[in-house]
Amino acid sequence: MPIFQTENNKIRQLKTSNFKNEKELQTLVENNLEEIFGVKFIVSELSTGEKHGGRIDTLGLDENNSPVIIEYKWGEKDNVINQGLFYLDWLVDHKGDFQILAEKKLKKIKIDWSQPRLILIASAFNKYDKYAINRMSENIELWNYTLYENGIFEVNIEGSSQASDKKGKRITKIEYAKYDLNYHLNKTSKDLQEKFNEIREKILEWSNVQEKPEQKSGVTYRTTKSFVRFEFGKNYINALVRNSRYDHAIDPNGVVKDITAFEWGYNGLIKITKETDVNYLLDLIRQSYEETL
Repeated sequence: MPIFQTENNKIRQLKTSNFKNEKELQTLVENNLEEIFGVKFIVSELSTGEKHGGRIDTLGLDENNSPVIIEYKWGEKDNVINQGLFYLDWLVDHKGDFQILAEKKLKKIKIDWSQPRLILIASAFNKYDKYAINRMSENIELWNYTLYENGIFEVNIEGSSQASDKKGKRITKIEYAKYDLNYHLNKTSKDLQEKFNEIREKILEWSNVQEKPEQKSGVTYRTTKSFVRFEFGKNYINALVRNSRYDHAIDPNGVVKDITAFEWGYNGLIKITKETDVNYLLDLIRQSYEETL
């Protein structure tokens, strides 16, 4: 997709550029991992040991504390999907090693092993790559990138598969947790289920939104990174958002509670009850959503 620069009411199409090598791409992504994908960087080029003879490009932890493997496809490196699946299998067999690495980088943290993710990054994926992941039942995401002149870097999701999709074939031995939307909704009252469904319907109308109900902790909505997670209780629903400090014009009622010290991916909490104004709440969530664009 062409990108244009505007100046003095004129537009000019930006020329595409490229990285010198895979390492240059990897370094840029790792240095900006949280900004691009909402993932905390853990380690680079992790050896899987002499027996396995591999090296994981990038390891991280997302906003929901799920482990994330990132691999980069360079040129005709067509085995990147199988390689990534191999590393996913290795990772869940070495949870203790990952825990130590995560705590060295992020201090003590509870890791959610129910939904590990594999992100693959390339300038383009072919039809066979996309067909392959559609036949799988692991959490795999294909992201394409374009580098333009003047240092402009663009990423877009090109395809994904979900462990919750029962049609796919499980390649790895990972035991993904089996949670769905009904699991979460059944925790709360009928009134709050109706309110959540009204909120959910509006959120899914926004561009590039993915719904992730498969984690035990709640239902997450994301673009390249998460912008809200709903956690369900008997008489309430908590909405976790990216920002904790909205000015008076955005949050005149002061409903956003600062939880910066507790949830690194989400800094604000909004408690939803039967009395919550849906439109007011959606305005706050919309601000969180726009921060990820």
